[in-house]
Amino acid sequence: MKYDLDRLIDRKEFGSLKWDVAEGELPMWVADMDFASPPAVVEEISRLAAHGVYGYAAEGDWTSPYISWWRDRHGETIRPEELVFSTGVIPVLSSAVRTFSRPAEKVLIMTPVYNIFYNCIRNSGRRIEESELVYEGGSYHIDFDDLEKKLSDPYTSMMFLCNPANPTGNIWSREELSKIGHLAKKHSVIVISDEIHCDVTDPGYEYVPFLSCGPEAEEVGISAISPAKAFNLGGIQTAACYSHNENLRWRIWRQLNTDECGEGNVFAYAAARAAFTGGGEWLDEVREYIYQNKLLFKEKLESALPDIHVVCGHATYLAWVDVAAYMGDDIPDSGVMQHKLRQETGLFVSKGGIYGGDGEHFLRVNLATPRARVEDGISRLISFFSKRGRQ
Repeated sequence: MKYDLDRLIDRKEFGSLKWDVAEGELPMWVADMDFASPPAVVEEISRLAAHGVYGYAAEGDWTSPYISWWRDRHGETIRPEELVFSTGVIPVLSSAVRTFSRPAEKVLIMTPVYNIFYNCIRNSGRRIEESELVYEGGSYHIDFDDLEKKLSDPYTSMMFLCNPANPTGNIWSREELSKIGHLAKKHSVIVISDEIHCDVTDPGYEYVPFLSCGPEAEEVGISAISPAKAFNLGGIQTAACYSHNENLRWRIWRQLNTDECGEGNVFAYAAARAAFTGGGEWLDEVREYIYQNKLLFKEKLESALPDIHVVCGHATYLAWVDVAAYMGDDIPDSGVMQHKLRQETGLFVSKGGIYGGDGEHFLRVNLATPRARVEDGISRLISFFSKRGRQ
């Protein structure tokens, strides 16, 4: 292994949201990695920091690295004029809501899904329309009959698509995405595809860009992309969106700039360039390491606790843990379980209820951390559930 991913980096003294916890607690919640970013990124940021002048940043040629990466890694052709800078994927979603829908209209989401989708919709005065994914045989799939019923509602003007899916880890197939594009076009619904987890896939697995799925997807879609998850740059605030539809592209560009989140800071453009041009080898090693973490977590937890099922899709570094068998009168929902788990063992994970759908029966665990911490987390989970017993 070229990169030392087993190294335990102390993040507590450096303003880490994830590690703002009490002594002895183990945070495996918020979706960032505990690995140092690729050396190419660290070197570039260090070079800029050493310069000592942090004025307004010139964009420079920030689009070429995105274009090359999506062409070489994902087989997707993006033209320079199709890319729009944003300070994050969530600003893209929030700006899109204000651009492509009106107050009191509905934005559809397939749940369980990233909890901040709810904030983007509610904070803009729109209504949430849920189409629940079907949990069957230990994995999830789309209920297309329900999806079309919800998309056909005249009040549904937009859809947020999580591609790949957080927290379930689904990599949506070309056929599934093409069908979503077809239904959205049929019912005049704009689709905003959040593709921030697209580069964190199991070795041998590849995500499908929504906008590569035919003319109907191209006509109705905007995709939000970023190096943040793959290269651990969440705190740098660097992202982009693109569309092959000129009208949609112009409107999202206008709204992002109206919302004052269309301009990068002095590190934003440089970090993305360094990641996409110099981080590929590092990422491939990280993907393999995370995959082994997922296998270890699932095997050890399910062996020790047969009533638990771990959903580890082929994307993201998140485990979606089915703990329904351990819920009861004293633990009626995932929030109570999260609290008791943290109180009794010091393990801090995400409560599943915030992701909607059937999430109240789940916990979300972040496995993008050195293996020693994964082992520690497994031990704490086994200790907690062994004492509790099946309800």
